[in-house]
Amino acid sequence: MTGETTVRTAVRIHGRSAQREAVRALLDGLRARSGHLVVTGEPGLGRTALLQWAADSFRAGPVLRLGPGEDRGAPATAGELLTTLRKAAGEAPLLVCVDDAHLWDAPARSALSHAAERLHTAGRVALLLSVAGHRAVDPEFARLPVVRLDPLAPSHADALLDEVTDGSTDPAVREHLLAEAEGNPALLLALVRRLTPAELRGLRPLPRPTADAGTLAAVAGSALTCPSADARDLLLTVAAAVRAADGPDVDTRLVLDALRHLDPVSAPTANPLPDVLAGAGDRLRFHSPLLCRAVHATAAPDRRRAAHRALADVLEADGQPLPALLHRSWSLSGPAPVARLADRLAAVAADGTTPASHGLRGTAYARAAELTADAPVRAERYTAAAEQALLAGRPDRARPLLAAARDCAAPAVVRGRAERVRGLAELRDGPVGDAHQSLLLAASLLAEDAPAEAASAALAAADAAWAAGDLSSCLATLSLGPAPVPRDAAGMLGPAAPDAATGADGLPGAVDLAGAVDGAGPGGVPVPTDQPGHRHAADPRHAADPRQVVAPRHANAPGHATAPGHATVPGHATPGYAAVPSAVLAGGRTGGATPRTDAGARGGPGGTRVCGAVPDPVRDHRVGMRALLEGRLDRAAPSLGQVVERARTDDRPETLLRAASAALLLGNVDAARRAGARALAATRQSGSEALVPQALEYLAYAELRAGRHPQARAHAEEGLRTALRAGQRNTAAHHQAVLALAASIEDEPATVARHVTAALATARRHGLAQAATLAEWAAARADLGRGRPQDAADRLGLLVLPGPGRGHFAVWRLAVPCFVEAAALAGRPEDTHEVLTDFAGWAAFGADPQAAAQLARCHALLAPPDRADDLYRRALARHDEAGGDFERARTALLYGKWLRRRRRPREARGRLGTALAGFDRCGAGVWAAQARAELRALGAAPQGGGAGTLTGLTPQQLRIARHVAEGATNREVALTLAVSTRTVDYHLRKVFAVLGVRSRLELARMVEHADRTRGDRRAGDRM
Repeated sequence: MTGETTVRTAVRIHGRSAQREAVRALLDGLRARSGHLVVTGEPGLGRTALLQWAADSFRAGPVLRLGPGEDRGAPATAGELLTTLRKAAGEAPLLVCVDDAHLWDAPARSALSHAAERLHTAGRVALLLSVAGHRAVDPEFARLPVVRLDPLAPSHADALLDEVTDGSTDPAVREHLLAEAEGNPALLLALVRRLTPAELRGLRPLPRPTADAGTLAAVAGSALTCPSADARDLLLTVAAAVRAADGPDVDTRLVLDALRHLDPVSAPTANPLPDVLAGAGDRLRFHSPLLCRAVHATAAPDRRRAAHRALADVLEADGQPLPALLHRSWSLSGPAPVARLADRLAAVAADGTTPASHGLRGTAYARAAELTADAPVRAERYTAAAEQALLAGRPDRARPLLAAARDCAAPAVVRGRAERVRGLAELRDGPVGDAHQSLLLAASLLAEDAPAEAASAALAAADAAWAAGDLSSCLATLSLGPAPVPRDAAGMLGPAAPDAATGADGLPGAVDLAGAVDGAGPGGVPVPTDQPGHRHAADPRHAADPRQVVAPRHANAPGHATAPGHATVPGHATPGYAAVPSAVLAGGRTGGATPRTDAGARGGPGGTRVCGAVPDPVRDHRVGMRALLEGRLDRAAPSLGQVVERARTDDRPETLLRAASAALLLGNVDAARRAGARALAATRQSGSEALVPQALEYLAYAELRAGRHPQARAHAEEGLRTALRAGQRNTAAHHQAVLALAASIEDEPATVARHVTAALATARRHGLAQAATLAEWAAARADLGRGRPQDAADRLGLLVLPGPGRGHFAVWRLAVPCFVEAAALAGRPEDTHEVLTDFAGWAAFGADPQAAAQLARCHALLAPPDRADDLYRRALARHDEAGGDFERARTALLYGKWLRRRRRPREARGRLGTALAGFDRCGAGVWAAQARAELRALGAAPQGGGAGTLTGLTPQQLRIARHVAEGATNREVALTLAVSTRTVDYHLRKVFAVLGVRSRLELARMVEHADRTRGDRRAGDRM
């Protein structure tokens, strides 16, 4: 221990919303029934804290805590236990908390398990158990429902650190502690306790390693106990092997071969496995990552080095040079630099022909840096490690590596690369204003020695300005950014890179994190020249390194940009910047794939990079984006068309993602979907975890634009999971906005609210103007769909009306049709005149094929009766030309309403029926309910037993509807059906949406009518 920092006790649980919801449901259920739940997780994740939270939250009755041993009152049989519970409960509900139930002996565990299955005989009892997650669940508890504690998300770990240190931790120290803790709250607190106040504030260097053997052992506790020397060797060898593995598991044969090297006399075996290990096929892994680290750190140093030496021998014999070199480096007996080994590690890590993941290459670069004495080279290797960590989807690991690089003296080009990585990490998971400044600094530092990398950094800075909604900064950055390297140039683009993968000293000087893939593509559509507003095609995530291009054939002639408006999804400006950059290696190497050999992609063995006479994608994107921002589609189409065409013969993720973005801008939604799907497959195959959320975002936007809302939702849901797993909160915010937009046309207002809240939480904190605008729009569209035009108009007015609070410059115009509809229905047509004039200019620009139909619909809503009829028909005709079920159905619905109110029922019935079919086709449940309600008002029964009948309800929804119709409150229904009130609320909202009713009285009348109709039908059948 090096310090004596007093850590404040955390006063609340951070994160754990799903786990707390499961516990809350168990406690809520006690109103009507007994229940049980098992909480599991590795040491330090907070099993005891969750049980304590449950006990503190329970107010309905007593809390009983049971533990092993006679002195703790654990009965010996199930019958005795139930008797104890019955006495403790009396007439009130009882919560029983059993912490560390795995420590009970086998008979007691069996009694506990049998009692759990018979709790109903003891009254209303909730049994909450916790068991260790570092070992397999005991068979006695295997049948019980389980909730698992996972490591804290970065934001929650960050909040915990702030709480216990009053936010006084130095930023670099904070990043290091969060990376070392890996989401384990107990380990994070132990690390804070280990440091002195001066170390926490960055005034003194941190101890190395920060998570030392004593700290890890204290958190692991009794889980480290191991009965035999053979078992200890097995655990140590697995733990050592994991350090140089691509994942949490390792090859069983490798471990056994290494054990034979350790002890040639014995016959090692993996059977039976120690409890802390799990075997699956020919792979071994620890149940607990923390325990894996603790086993390695607490082993005797000589034995640990011997294990690494044995693994190195086996791997060298198997022809696996990179992990073999890593293990060889860890077998060294001291921390002194070893120049030759460090150079070999860096060279092999940079060799694109060596199969290895980005994560493993990053580990190798970091270890090479640790063994390097020369400060500039050490800084360059730390930077290379950070680049690889970012590619692997681990920005949490990249930041401490950048801090280590910053501590070393380095030339401008190395500092520029480090600043670029830092900026890109912020662009994905931090304030985009900070990212903009870091990337501008990177471009400046790289300009002289690495102009191509400087160009991509400048484009990434423009991307950050785009994300922030700062149009002037975006244009200024595009105008002032470094020019690409001339296409006939040949020479060094950096001091350390003979090709896309390897530098002169074995470093990846050409890793193009900003320009190779880069990001989610343009986020908007072209706007008229007097008010530019399209997402830039020169987005750094679309700008490739000049060495990466293939001579294309022209995809779209300048005059062929027939539907540029397809660049946006309904309600979007194209993929939000936030799928953000995704760094892929220039030269097309991802995850160790074979380096490219096409012209301009590779340099010779002497260390030069050749730029062949082929089109420059950085320039293409810059020209295209600049033209789009200026509203000059004729200049943008040729450049972006080349980007799309280039992907026809290229399967690299970065090229495909760039093509998907350009296709969205050019209006070719089918091409965008194809490129996005191919990009997703390529990123998964290459192991580029950082790119997967971006590919899924492209797909989600393309599917939305094509009117395939269920598919868009599926892709966004997966994209959200992968973005959070990769530490890309900004990307996750855009996926949340997509999910909110998709849900806004369905019958799930609670889902819309949840996604809007999540998207805005990140957007406001990190300055994501585009994500915030999309989320607010989704909330307003949900209000409009649910028949609340006044609320929708209030919300949309803030987004589209002139003023400082107007939404993102590339998005707000897309919300104008919704605003006009809401304002007209709310009796506020005068609010629409100015924005409708602007929208007319947008439609005339020709960027969005839906805009002309939407404009006609807006005019129809505001027109006098003698003109509205013709405008509605004109709008429907334009929809027929443009396609898109949802927007056409909305126009048909409004037209049908207008016709019904003009007492033209026959025409109205036809339009409303068409609208209902269109909404059903695209899954727009909340809008379909409006159409059904209008048809009912006409006396027409919607086809398919929709609203107005009970046949569309699920059995649970029908039960709840009948109870509510009888006058029961939600709480009474919950008690009757033994569910939580939240469940009743959720299903009742579904019932209202499906039946198209708006009050309990209307529901009661409908249920009564349905029952009477069914009774009359049965009477007729009997006759």
